Amino acid sequence: MYGALDTSTSGLVAQRTRMNAISANLANRGTNIDANGENNPFQRRIVVFAPGDPSSNNPHGVHVKEILLDQHYQEKYDPTHPLRDERGYIKTTNIDPMMEQVNALETSRAYEANIAAAEVTKSMMQTSLRLLA
Repeated sequence: MYGALDTSTSGLVAQRTRMNAISANLANRGTNIDANGENNPFQRRIVVFAPGDPSSNNPHGVHVKEILLDQHYQEKYDPTHPLRDERGYIKTTNIDPMMEQVNALETSRAYEANIAAAEVTKSMMQTSLRLLA
């Protein structure tokens, strides 16, 4: 029974990490210049899940396998920008706010589903304890 609760908890942790990455993507979508003043756009974060929980050898649930950085960017023609290249282009982020909002909605729904599953598990545990007493 505790395994079911661990499974829901692992889903909550994974979805929270994904939501943090989505929030960072949306917050930095206009960031095209790094700390050194170079044209180095913010790289979109992509959270990759994997089954199981390697920290507890639990084959159920999910964990964050890695957080990838999107290596793609867009080019915008701006011949007046001081950091333009020889063709007059500046690199900009490859973050689509609409897609990030869809991902955030999906993540939110998955988080809510994990909370509901944890509540049902908790209710079943309480009922089992009442039957034993």
